[in-house]
Amino acid sequence: MTRLLMCRPDHYGIYYEINPWMDRRRQADRAVAIRQWEALYRLLTETLGVRVELLPSVPGLPDLCFTANAGLLVKSLFVSSRFRYREREAEVPYFTQWFAERNYRVTCLPEPVFFEGEGDALFCGNDLFAGYRFRSELQAHHLLAELLGLQVYSLELTDPWFYHVDTCFCPLQPGRAAYYPKAFSPASQRVLKEAIPELFPVTEAEAKRLACNALVIGRSVILNADCPHLVRTLAEAGYQVYEVETTEFLKAGGGPKCLALFLDRDESW
Repeated sequence: MTRLLMCRPDHYGIYYEINPWMDRRRQADRAVAIRQWEALYRLLTETLGVRVELLPSVPGLPDLCFTANAGLLVKSLFVSSRFRYREREAEVPYFTQWFAERNYRVTCLPEPVFFEGEGDALFCGNDLFAGYRFRSELQAHHLLAELLGLQVYSLELTDPWFYHVDTCFCPLQPGRAAYYPKAFSPASQRVLKEAIPELFPVTEAEAKRLACNALVIGRSVILNADCPHLVRTLAEAGYQVYEVETTEFLKAGGGPKCLALFLDRDESW
């Protein structure tokens, strides 16, 4: 069974600007954000049978609801994030405490290396694809490969609007993924094409809806509404697609995937 870690957006809002999406003059409507989060939660738990663990929300930490950035969990080892921006540093103790209290092994990469968890590190099958430049550092990939004993494919991000790899790359199953090519350097586009036999390119318009920031649960894909091209592509490839509204989270540069961290995955591809 798939298990995810989520956090209610009870204290969510746009209180600082650390990526191009964020503008304090364009404030999120918290009541609407909570309704959108609750709709996603119900879809996961009631329709798809996902078990969701909840991290308590904390006043003063508006981005704690983006649990994908907490770190990276591989088996029983939780590699905690080290955030590039001080505005998010205070989230780390809450994430690490949650995992430590549940008997996970908790570690972090040595200072001063920045690494922002599942936001910048996604598995496609057994291979780990990791982004760098805007939030995480290339050095983090070498350290992760050594720590985890895994091959890590490094992907250079080139557009600040796609500041994490999960904003422009969506693994679907081993050997298959959706991506927005222009978010990556030419060399990284070649890496993806060589490593993943079947790539579904996403249009610019849908990439700007964070179409790639999708939650993949087995053969089900949850993505932002108003991405008809990707919906059609996925449906033709045999996936069950669920569209959700995350308009308030888009104001912070987040979508469905940003709101969940994988604890256990359904590997029945």
